[in-house]
Amino acid sequence: MTAPTRRRLKTACERLALADPALARAYETIGVPDWRTGEPTYSMLGRMIAHQQLSTKAAATIWGRVETFLGEVTPEAILSASEDDLRACGLSRPKVAHLTSIAEAMVTGGLNLTRVCANDLDSARAELVAVRGIGPWTAELFLLYAVGEMDAFPTADVGLMEAHKQLGRYETRMESKAFTAHAEIWRPSRGVAAHLLWGWLNAERARDSAPSAK
Repeated sequence: MTAPTRRRLKTACERLALADPALARAYETIGVPDWRTGEPTYSMLGRMIAHQQLSTKAAATIWGRVETFLGEVTPEAILSASEDDLRACGLSRPKVAHLTSIAEAMVTGGLNLTRVCANDLDSARAELVAVRGIGPWTAELFLLYAVGEMDAFPTADVGLMEAHKQLGRYETRMESKAFTAHAEIWRPSRGVAAHLLWGWLNAERARDSAPSAK
């Protein structure tokens, strides 16, 4: 796993703050955001699949059961487990199918995460999304966390769109297509913009959940 240096992040944040008032407010509030990182493994991809369309708490509970059941979550371990066993952990049938498809691709060599991490951004994206079960959102998150690509960007991420709406003081949240188009002004640092928005949103949630002083 890797991450951009703090100097590169600071430079990108300053440019983004000039390009978009919403990002300027995020940067003013949280400063240079911490970059999320993760090991480029099958388990990382699997965890992302498990978290799709679920609350963080629910997904963590389900993935915890998978880890308890399998021990180390590897392609071989997933392929050796039955669908019923994986479903008993709380995974939906489509998610089991996606996890199995990704595991098969890694075992056969159709997906090589070492190669993905070494490739240019477009080639890396193409290899990831060619696998059934890895959509654009999952691919972009992997490129952000495991590769440290500063322009990778999960365009349909609801949290990002909501944070931008609040920071931009818009009455309504942009639709995905409009948000993707708007994000073009953030190139080549859309991934940094994502971290600014996530960082601000998490800080707001933490503040709102903090116990009130009596």
